Amino acid sequence: MTRIQYLVCAAIAVSGPALAQQKPVSRADYVKIVDNHFNEADTNHDGFLSNAELAAQQSRDLARAKANFNQGLTAKFNQLDTNHDGKLTLQEFYGLAPQMQVGESAAQAMNRLDTNHDGKMSAEEWRAPELAKFNKVDLNHDGIVTPAEIQAVNKK
Repeated sequence: MTRIQYLVCAAIAVSGPALAQQKPVSRADYVKIVDNHFNEADTNHDGFLSNAELAAQQSRDLARAKANFNQGLTAKFNQLDTNHDGKLTLQEFYGLAPQMQVGESAAQAMNRLDTNHDGKMSAEEWRAPELAKFNKVDLNHDGIVTPAEIQAVNKK
């Protein structure tokens, strides 16, 4: 990998959090970030990076990334540790699980699927939307959905 490639990778790694915030970044601001990172790595200020300087900068970048990661983990742990005893109970740990809920109420589903509006859902009414999905994926209409057909539909 060339010196420029290392610098670009390192600049992206260091500026990653800034870019991950999804705020607009001008080219000029990005160049400043890259240049600042180069200047931080160029410890003897000769305008070039030696292997030793690059290795040292990589170590600093890794240490910074680990510290940020650990800070995030600690914050999440503290958020989950609701009784602040420094331990996670199973109930507190379950706080990581996303909330699960039904996408629509039973009344909404009945309204959508009860096509003859008799207040009851037949097996045919239940089956119809699923068969429509199957037919949409069965591109050659042979009654068999192949992995290639699924892949083709997913590419659309």
